[in-house]
Amino acid sequence: MTLYYQDDTVQVTSESIQVEGLTLRLTDVTYVWHARGRTTMGQRSRKLGRGALVLLLSLPPLVALVCAVSVLGAAAQDRGDWTLALIVIAAFAVGALVLAPFLELPLGWLDRSYERGDRVHELWVRHLGHDILLLTSPDALRFGQIYRAVQRAVEQQGDR
Repeated sequence: MTLYYQDDTVQVTSESIQVEGLTLRLTDVTYVWHARGRTTMGQRSRKLGRGALVLLLSLPPLVALVCAVSVLGAAAQDRGDWTLALIVIAAFAVGALVLAPFLELPLGWLDRSYERGDRVHELWVRHLGHDILLLTSPDALRFGQIYRAVQRAVEQQGDR
């Protein structure tokens, strides 16, 4: 027996597919496909939160750039006082280098939000002539692993 995938609720082997207590013999499965389900309020709020996080991460560098350009413009008008402009630019550069490590946490949140996905994914199988919705998951990474495992198991079954 070959184990293709296993977690707390799903197990895919060369003999069967088990999802939350439902067990299907692999010899009875003839077709596997996936579909996108309806978006839930959780996915919509995740997308909105992702947009807010991108906005919050983008605003400070933009404000710093506007400030630097305005200081350079003021220094250019004076034509002789470049010292203040260079001090302000250096302060922004040092501040950016000091604050860069603190971006790890919000960028990690952003990365994980993309892993979780924006939609509900559905895994369907044709079992003994009936279409069965085997699994729904908003987690795109986990869904992809399970879908590929079921697909491999069915393909290997057909080769026998």
